[in-house]
Amino acid sequence: MSGNDAIIVLATRNQGKIQEMGRLLAAVRPDIKVQGLDRFPQIGDIPETGSSFEENARIKAMAVARGTGYVAIADDSGLEVPALDGEPGVYSARYAGKDATDQENNAKLLRRMRHLSGDARAARFICVLVAHAPGGASLMVRGEWEGMVLTQPRGTKGFGYDPVFYDPELKLTAAQMDPVQKNQRSHRGKALGQLLKKWDAFMYQINL
Repeated sequence: MSGNDAIIVLATRNQGKIQEMGRLLAAVRPDIKVQGLDRFPQIGDIPETGSSFEENARIKAMAVARGTGYVAIADDSGLEVPALDGEPGVYSARYAGKDATDQENNAKLLRRMRHLSGDARAARFICVLVAHAPGGASLMVRGEWEGMVLTQPRGTKGFGYDPVFYDPELKLTAAQMDPVQKNQRSHRGKALGQLLKKWDAFMYQINL
C-alpha cells in the first residue's frame, strides 16, 4: 500500500468539509494529500442508515475505502440540542428535508427552539471521524464542542449551523470566527487532533 499512503479520500462531496479538513490536515501533516469524492464519480451516494454518528461514519469510510482503494476518512457530524431530545442529531444535514439548504435547516431549528430560553438553548456539535483502510484496519475518534443556539444567525463564514451556534467563551458564533479560531475550538478540530495522534500507529498497523 506504499503508493497510497500519501492520499487520503474524504468520504464527502461537501466542499466546506473538504476545505476545512484539508486545512487542518495540511497544518500538521503536509505529506497527506486530501481528495474528496468529487474526484471519484464512480462512488455513488452512500445511504446513511445508521442510528448514530459512529455507525454512519463507519458505513461511509468502509464504502469509500473499498470503492477507491485508498485509505478513507469519513466524518459524520451534527448538532445536538438536549432540550429537543438530541435533534437534529444524525439528521442535521437534512433536518428540513432531503435537499434542504443550510438556511432552511437553520430556520427549522430556530422555529423548533423559539419557546426555549437560557440554559435550555444549550447545544453541542459532535464529530466522529473514522479512518478505514482497504485491507480492513479502522480507527475511530470523537470530538465535541459545547455552546448555545442563538435566536438569529450571526456571521457569514463557515457552513451548516455555524451562524446560529454561539461559543460563550469566545463570545462569537462559529460563523464569526476566523479559520484559526474555529480550528482550535471546533468539534472537527478536536476529533482530527485525536486522529493525528493515533495516525502513525494506524499506518503501522496497515503496513505490517
